[in-house]
Amino acid sequence: MTADDARTLRTAADRLAELAARTTPGDWRVGGLLASRPEVIAHGVDGGTEHVAEARAATAAWITALSPAVAAPLAAWLREAAGSGAPDRSAVALARVLLGRLPGG
Repeated sequence: MTADDARTLRTAADRLAELAARTTPGDWRVGGLLASRPEVIAHGVDGGTEHVAEARAATAAWITALSPAVAAPLAAWLREAAGSGAPDRSAVALARVLLGRLPGG
């Protein structure tokens, strides 16, 4: 890995962490009464809830940063980690979080 690659990885990680710190906190879950208009609700560690739509200023950048454009490189990284023989613990931790949240079989 080059020094530029390492800097790119660290910068992306730092920016993601900074953005997460500014975003509506909590465990985001889909809820709501109408299936055609689900709501995203943040469940805080204190038991409180907040509709993410009510906190758009704090969440808009998070939503756009993790748009579908992120899926291909993220999936490629997870596949690469799976084929490495000794997967990166961070990749495995991320995969577990994703599997707990992603729809599917």
